[in-house]
Amino acid sequence: MGEIAADERGLGAAVGKGEEEEEEETSPIEEVRLTVPSGDDASLPVWTFRMWSIGLVSCALMSFLNQFFSYRTEPLIVTQITVQVASLPMGHFLARVLPARKFPVPALLGGGEWSLNPGPFNMKEHVLISIFANAGYAFGNGNAYAVMIVDIIRAFYRRSISFVAAWLLIMTTQVLGYGWAGLMRKYVVEPAHMWWPGTLVQVSLFRALHEKEEFPRGSRQISRSKFFLVALICSFGWYAVPGYLFPSLTSISWVCWVFSKSVTAQQLGSGMKGLGLGAFTLDWSAVSSFLFSPLISPFFATANIFVGYVMFLYVIVPTAYWGVNLYNAKTFPIFSSHLFTSNGSAYQINDIVNQQFQLDRDAYDKIGRINISTFFALSYGLSFATIASTITHVGIFYGKEIYQRFRASQQQDPDIHTKLMRKYEDIPAWWFYSLLLLSMTVSLILCTVLNDQVQLPYWGLLLACGMAFVFTLPISIITATTNQTPGLNVITEYAMGLIRPGYPIANVCFKVYGYMSMSQAIAFLSDFKLGHYMKIPPRSMFLVQFVGTLVAGTVNLSVAWWLLGSIENICQDTLLPPDSPWTCPGDRVFFDASVIWGLVGPMRIFGPRGNYEALNLFFLIGAAGPVIVYVFHRIFPNQKWILLINLPVLIGATASMPPATAVNYNAWLLIGTFFNFFVFRYRKKWWQRYNYILSAALDAGVAFMAVLLYFTLSMENRSIDWWGTAGEHCPLATCPTAKGVDLGPDSLCPVFR
Repeated sequence: MGEIAADERGLGAAVGKGEEEEEEETSPIEEVRLTVPSGDDASLPVWTFRMWSIGLVSCALMSFLNQFFSYRTEPLIVTQITVQVASLPMGHFLARVLPARKFPVPALLGGGEWSLNPGPFNMKEHVLISIFANAGYAFGNGNAYAVMIVDIIRAFYRRSISFVAAWLLIMTTQVLGYGWAGLMRKYVVEPAHMWWPGTLVQVSLFRALHEKEEFPRGSRQISRSKFFLVALICSFGWYAVPGYLFPSLTSISWVCWVFSKSVTAQQLGSGMKGLGLGAFTLDWSAVSSFLFSPLISPFFATANIFVGYVMFLYVIVPTAYWGVNLYNAKTFPIFSSHLFTSNGSAYQINDIVNQQFQLDRDAYDKIGRINISTFFALSYGLSFATIASTITHVGIFYGKEIYQRFRASQQQDPDIHTKLMRKYEDIPAWWFYSLLLLSMTVSLILCTVLNDQVQLPYWGLLLACGMAFVFTLPISIITATTNQTPGLNVITEYAMGLIRPGYPIANVCFKVYGYMSMSQAIAFLSDFKLGHYMKIPPRSMFLVQFVGTLVAGTVNLSVAWWLLGSIENICQDTLLPPDSPWTCPGDRVFFDASVIWGLVGPMRIFGPRGNYEALNLFFLIGAAGPVIVYVFHRIFPNQKWILLINLPVLIGATASMPPATAVNYNAWLLIGTFFNFFVFRYRKKWWQRYNYILSAALDAGVAFMAVLLYFTLSMENRSIDWWGTAGEHCPLATCPTAKGVDLGPDSLCPVFR
């Protein structure tokens, strides 16, 4: 879509005569020149009934859907692009049916006239609706990250937290990012060299959706809106099959069917509990559940992920499991994110938690060290390497460019987009500072008055805020210039685990206040840049983001509270029926992290008192990797393919595993390659017109049908029982293969002698 380079003065070149010279200026970034219109029509209404009504509904609906699906085995995430496409026909519909009568506005409110229908639905309204909805997408996380704290307290630790404390925790962590964004906006939004590549996809799609479509006479092409409607209906209708009638289509593991009594064959063939050889899916939710839609990922990234995935899952893991039996690999399942005792049985975490919600050291010493599957251990090692390699990679390959661009951004004159934005009233700085002060004050009250529920001391909150403040500017600059955002969540977990071991909720709260508030700030800044390119009044941007955040966080928590209280044994996959979708894979990993980093602490897992101290070497391996690539690039400068090796992407290819499984990756890579290599190369016009729209329609169709199935059938306990509803039929994939491991009489696993 970035190739759309129609008239750069673009939509709305109606500007005043005094700005004609400014229109001749261009951005110093070529990609921006080719994508972003360099004109503006300041007369277009943005503060409309259509924007508020569609925006509020979209925000609430996305918040509901993303939170609802986060508990399911295949947690579909409804993205901003889905709303971006779906809201267009809604806007045009309201523009046709709403009355155009005008009402006088009192002089106290500014005077003038107001109408429910001020004219045709315009692009600026559409942009604000999309940004409104993005709050329901929790700025890239699917839902408010802090809701996971509520989930693990209630569903895993079986403890309680009040609704008020939970709401304050969610709101303060979401709003705190506004303060950091306000402090950094002048440095990373207004300068032309801070160009935020990821926003150009949104700009391209907005232009594609609003530019007038003209078809040659006799053409069989259909409009984007009709294509979206047809694809949505097909997706909606089909999901009734894998979503209710034939759930086994979610992971078709034919190897397990052929070798129904072989543990090794099922370990190899299971798409959800093994290596997924030959496994595939006919369920779109399994394709897009963890890695988002494969139709959106560029092929360059898909290729790097493919190499990293194959190397990890089909070379490293089999070698570690069957070859060297690393960390007693055969005593545990080959693919699992659960925690185990040394004999292979499930670790009962609640047995080592005392009445004060802290680690019971005597009980821990009695039960023994926590063990994890070799797959899970290596996944942590790769996450260490990814963090280190990202920092090194960005420093070596982009460091000079980032520094030069940042200096240029502070020294050069404003570009055309910044000049055009100066006609609008800017956001007063005190708005940001007030929110920052208010959120920190409420957070301090939460950490003192309600400390028994969040465990985080006031100094921990201040330290987390200090880390967020220090890292937000450099990480924002990296994201704004390279489209790479180093993930620092493990660093925050590691740091708090060393400082305050034995407090699981304190650890995850520290991570949310430290890492996620920074992540929220970057998301806000990205949206501000999108508004900057699309010439949205800054105050409108701010208010829409703020209101959307309040609505989204409240809906997220309400849905979580409802499901946690209404579904028996939710998230407890060992206590749920075999075909139950409420296994909470993301929350399971979050819970395990709270145990590893918080309850037990990194010293007892990755330190001298744990089993996995050697994994710290991955930090060094990750840091050295980009250096080696750079050296080979200097030695062989003519080999251009060397520069295509992006180690942060390659090493972090399997960062979503767990909770993502092999069948998710198999389908994602296959479909991503088909659309973003073959279709993009050989049917580029089709790709430009329909690729993103198809992605949005598939997501929306699955989401609507899944919710319909839940409210009409699941809540009424209406189910069907046959071979096609019994899962993927790989019961032996989770069996250990070490000699003498006996999981008890209820286990289907054989005991090897």
